[in-house]
Amino acid sequence: MRIRKVLRISRWEVFRSAGGIDRRTLIFTLVALLLAGAILPFAVGGGIYDGLYVVGVDEESPYYEPVEQSSTLRTAPPSWSAFTSGELDILITEEINVGDTQKGEAALSELQDAIRGHNADRITEENASAASPISVNLRYIDRDTVSEIEDGADGNGTEDGTDGETDGGADNGTGDGGEEGDGEDGSTGGTEDGSVGGDGTGGTGDGGLSFPSGGLDGLFGGGGSSGTPSSIAPPFPFESLILAFAFLVPLNFVVQAYSTSIMNERIGRRGALTLASPVSRYEIIAGKTLPYFAASLVITSVIAVAVGGSFVSVAAVAPVALVFLALTFVGSMFARSYKELTFVTVFVSVFVTTYVFVPAIFTDVDPIAAISPLSIVVQDLQNAPIEPSWFGFSSAPLLFSSAVLFSLGAGVYREEDMFTQIGVPHKAIDALASWLHRRASVAKVSIVLIPFIFAVQLLVLAALFALPIEVSLPILLSIAALVEETAKSISVYAGFANSIFERTTKNALVLGTLSGTGFFVGEKMMHVAQVVGLDRLEAGRATLGVGFDVTPAVAVALFFLPLVLHVTVACIASVGAQYGRREYVIALVGATILHTIYNLTVVSLVA
Repeated sequence: MRIRKVLRISRWEVFRSAGGIDRRTLIFTLVALLLAGAILPFAVGGGIYDGLYVVGVDEESPYYEPVEQSSTLRTAPPSWSAFTSGELDILITEEINVGDTQKGEAALSELQDAIRGHNADRITEENASAASPISVNLRYIDRDTVSEIEDGADGNGTEDGTDGETDGGADNGTGDGGEEGDGEDGSTGGTEDGSVGGDGTGGTGDGGLSFPSGGLDGLFGGGGSSGTPSSIAPPFPFESLILAFAFLVPLNFVVQAYSTSIMNERIGRRGALTLASPVSRYEIIAGKTLPYFAASLVITSVIAVAVGGSFVSVAAVAPVALVFLALTFVGSMFARSYKELTFVTVFVSVFVTTYVFVPAIFTDVDPIAAISPLSIVVQDLQNAPIEPSWFGFSSAPLLFSSAVLFSLGAGVYREEDMFTQIGVPHKAIDALASWLHRRASVAKVSIVLIPFIFAVQLLVLAALFALPIEVSLPILLSIAALVEETAKSISVYAGFANSIFERTTKNALVLGTLSGTGFFVGEKMMHVAQVVGLDRLEAGRATLGVGFDVTPAVAVALFFLPLVLHVTVACIASVGAQYGRREYVIALVGATILHTIYNLTVVSLVA
């Protein structure tokens, strides 16, 4: 690939795209960016919640100070007419009157939290040890370590001799809130030490997940690991996830512009001149993609600086941007119209966003988060240590998938496919057929499709791992079998459909054997998942086929049995593919059922 040619095409793409933006679109875009830039600091600083609920309370009331100190409550003169008209969510006179709405109930909850915090502060000022006689220190450990600690613990302490220390489970962080005040339903006045009557119920205390008013410095608190029971909260980086999600939203606008550019090349045969130029199709694709990838990195860098991220966040989002562009490129090459392209780009956006966002929810909770590069962004925003294995594990499938997708789209970046109105499935088969030159090519295709299989299986694992294992495991293994059998046999079907291979049973068996063998080789590369801890999950071990505690003889058998399985089921699907689409689908279903039965049998015997 000639770099000078690529850069020249990129420069032409930039000027052509910039010249194609009309004045109205440019104005709307600038206004949207200005509004987003104005709202972001306000939302990050917690201002979006300031004064959300209005409380009518007199300045002489003991409740005035807690309401005044709360960031979500706003004081107002007490007025019964204002309360009945809905201007006040809560009216405090001789008793507390709450509006009969959901907002009124939420305001009461905020008022109770404000009272508890006020009481705790006043009592702590008088006598901190008496106010908080219990101090909790949480220590989070692996699930496998819990049983070891329980086995080694005596009646009075844990294995390491710490008397009365808990096992570090998350349940220890849910201590009951103290009862403050002697009032009933929060209707009494202040106490002698200045604390205000409360409702006597436990609460989240000061360890909640609401946005703090201190800006980014206090944004990533989310509770703590030591202190009083009411100040302990499970680790859940809600605020960090919201900010990390901001990295994904601008990518949707970039890929929209990219898909439009690719589609314009196909409408009215506008790309015919480019194809006739003395450059390869790979240079054309690289040149047209480079400006949009660079724009994604620039936008990501600006967001990282705005929210306190570093180069690590940019590097983590780069593979996501690349797979966004790769999927969009393939969709733009397959779609027959702008209407069809809209459905393709929406699917791409939802799929990629789901893939990177759902696992990141479990950052600091479970190794399943290693699937998503967004978990690295979350850790970077929290200034938490990042394991290098997570970076490689989350990025490698996306990078490999991007390379395969661009290669797949390049297979139809030719005149006979770009300017013809054929369906998406048929064009996908043509793209796969462009990889096939001889029978051994089906093994190569099976190997290069491994990243897609890996990505889909990891996404399903992230979606189902929280369910009971007896429910999630059959579903997980069935989907995994279907995805694997489709990947192994689709190239064989493409070869038969495009008359690249002779339609004979002997040929189908040879192709099935080659495809199954190639897939077996590629599957062993997936065992790298052990380095990030997914083998600690039962569902992860079943999906990836690693981590089972078996004898050496059984281990050898489990190593080679998949080879026999993959070859057998691939041959079944290949034999059906030689006859036509309907026979191929029937054979594929049969191969999937056989593969699922094998998976369930192996897991039930050795898990």
